[in-house]
Amino acid sequence: MASKKKILKKIQILITNQFDSPEDAFNFFDKKGSGKLSKTEIVNLLKQAEINGFIRGFVSTKLIEGYDKDGDGLISWKEFKKAVAEIKD
Repeated sequence: MASKKKILKKIQILITNQFDSPEDAFNFFDKKGSGKLSKTEIVNLLKQAEINGFIRGFVSTKLIEGYDKDGDGLISWKEFKKAVAEIKD
């Protein structure tokens, strides 16, 4: 299984290379326009970041557990922005 560091690096590369800003990336993957990313939308982000299909579900669950501060099971723009800032560090 890919390490957490490798997974986060792939996400960073996707956001940096494919989008003008993290906000553009968030809006692209927020297909419903709800202002929050669902697990399905996060899985799509991971797919675009070339995260192996076998672990996408597991990784998406862990990302939600780690960054969903309001406990609604979704990632808001504020939570996403914080995650991206941590990935860059």
